[in-house]
Amino acid sequence: MATIKNIIFDYGNVIFILDFMKSQKAWEEIGIDNSNEFYGHRVQDPIFTAFEDGSATAEEFRAYIRQKIGNPGLTDAQIDSAWNGLLVGVTPGNHELLLSLKPKYRTFLLSNINPIHYDYIMNYLEKEFGFTGNDHLFEKVYYSHLVGKRKPNAEIFEQVLNENNLDPAETLFIDDSPQHIATATRLGIQTYLMTAPDNIQALSFLG
Repeated sequence: MATIKNIIFDYGNVIFILDFMKSQKAWEEIGIDNSNEFYGHRVQDPIFTAFEDGSATAEEFRAYIRQKIGNPGLTDAQIDSAWNGLLVGVTPGNHELLLSLKPKYRTFLLSNINPIHYDYIMNYLEKEFGFTGNDHLFEKVYYSHLVGKRKPNAEIFEQVLNENNLDPAETLFIDDSPQHIATATRLGIQTYLMTAPDNIQALSFLG
């Protein structure tokens, strides 16, 4: 870590816990077949890519779910509840660690996210921690649906690097998805693949 000056953090399963099994069960309960293929860690329906890069709105996403299930009577609340079933919460101590790292490194958040999850998480952060978003924890935050790009596409990594004048060789990217790690590695960024039971508080090189 002697050469690392910048750290780019993924959000889901790095800072905020996700439960894909819980999510798949929630989809099944409202009528999705093969939920592990519909939305999983490595395999998912194309609607989720469109939702995360901002090319599909929340209304279009919900309409797609109704059509996919064949149930036009599904309410927005039912769909949102199933989709938000993925979201568990922030591991205690993670926010404190992130704040402690700010004086030592230039830190950034790079998250594939969508409007429904974004709204849920913003409300969660305010209710549980009194935070208005994640902005104070990092130098800058990047949410895929707001910038119109998503991982693993190289363009979103290049945007973070270029906008902040980051040297890839001096930058560490921490993510739980191998395909995202692969792109960052190709761009010359140093990487760490987060796999359970790893957590950022256990990474001694961040101390």
